[in-house]
Amino acid sequence: MTKESLENIIASCTDILRTDDGISGSVHYTEVLSWILFLKFLNDKEKELALEAEVNFEEYDYLLEEKYRWDNWAISKDLTGDDLINFVNNDLIPYLASLKGEHEKDRREVISAIFKEVTNRVHSGYLLKDVLLKVNQIEFNSSDDIFIMSHLYESLLQKMGDDGGNSGEFYTPRPVVRFMVEMIDPQVGKTVYDPACGTCGFLVESYEHMKKQANTPEKVKILAEKTFYGQEKTPLAYLLGLMNMLLHGIDYPQIRKTNTLNQNIREIDESQKYDYILANPPFGGKEQKIIQKNFPVEAQATELLFLQYIMKTLKFDGKAGVILPEGVLFRTNEAYKTVKEELLQKFNVHTIVSLPAGVFLPYSAVKTSIIFFDRTTSTKDIWFYQVPLIDGKKLTKSNGISKEHFEEARKLFKERPNTENSWLVPVEEVIKNEYNLSAAKYNPNKVEEEELLDPEEYAEEIYELLISATKSISSLMTAGDEANE
Repeated sequence: MTKESLENIIASCTDILRTDDGISGSVHYTEVLSWILFLKFLNDKEKELALEAEVNFEEYDYLLEEKYRWDNWAISKDLTGDDLINFVNNDLIPYLASLKGEHEKDRREVISAIFKEVTNRVHSGYLLKDVLLKVNQIEFNSSDDIFIMSHLYESLLQKMGDDGGNSGEFYTPRPVVRFMVEMIDPQVGKTVYDPACGTCGFLVESYEHMKKQANTPEKVKILAEKTFYGQEKTPLAYLLGLMNMLLHGIDYPQIRKTNTLNQNIREIDESQKYDYILANPPFGGKEQKIIQKNFPVEAQATELLFLQYIMKTLKFDGKAGVILPEGVLFRTNEAYKTVKEELLQKFNVHTIVSLPAGVFLPYSAVKTSIIFFDRTTSTKDIWFYQVPLIDGKKLTKSNGISKEHFEEARKLFKERPNTENSWLVPVEEVIKNEYNLSAAKYNPNKVEEEELLDPEEYAEEIYELLISATKSISSLMTAGDEANE
């Protein structure tokens, strides 16, 4: 099937779903399309495996009972309207959610994990039937169709991210992801991990980068089964991430649905560590005290907790690339300073790439940076690179970051020279500045024009100062009361 034909199918499906009373925006129709595509994908793969078994005079053990296989309900002329909705809501989804695997890497476990989180949002069985019949035209046994679909699915995810709202937190702009993966340069035979994987952009891009190296059957198997790991706590992102990985050819996605921060990092052993960690942890969130107890440096901010977790789960000789809000880099209160001190002492923080404001619009206006470090030696110096705007044009929702923004950074990354946009800073200077890791702090070319922070960053700073002041006042009042007794 041609790219244009597949694009038309997906566009028709989204147009149909938009008219349903239960669908509100791209988040909803992407979710619905994801579980429908998954079931068609599963059906085609099962038919392919059954045919292979037949050729070898073997019997194939289907994952699903006959009643629940795609051909017996999705395209049945007898099942439409209210009957279709009742079947999907009250029979199909509960059945799929209840499946249990019989052995390691049993796909039943993946199916169950997905459908435990699925709610059918489509109200009209007639509209749902139209979508099912259109999706039925896609052949997931065709490598060409799968390749095209993987890119179309990425476009759906991007559209969902561009629409803003909470959905933006699941999606990192692909030029940023691609740049980070290229600079980390993951190799086959080692593990890649994202502890807040969202729609699995980093894992998928790492797979695309590494599959060129998989030139033997053994390497192909390692890449498919023993390379990519992730964790995600949000049900929708978990579903989208699994589908994204399956479409890109990762047959056994090792993604767990869990809150990564629930784990006490003091109990992490070598078996829970990884060679490469690529992540864009959620920022701006607040964690409860019980979660904070899992970390040596307790803090409300999710980004500081995730940074500690990533430091703990990186193997010796491992490499990490992590997106952090600017606040983590410039703040010098006790918690932030303590974590950054350990980071510089126990890891080699060799590069910090300052991204332009607006990379995550419309989801968030917070300015961010990419911090690259490895677990080898302590930090000797840090190469700061400030990504320049193209023709001075600020990033907006319609004018987002592109691969062109990173062209110079790619060329300079290994050599780490001083240029108009980059500068090398000895770690002693960073320590002297109380572990401030903000690129603007050390920019020799624009000292007088140090960049203003976003309102959200100032608000956070003011909040922390108020908390600190409240504690000081409380201590003074307590001391005064004791003196008067």
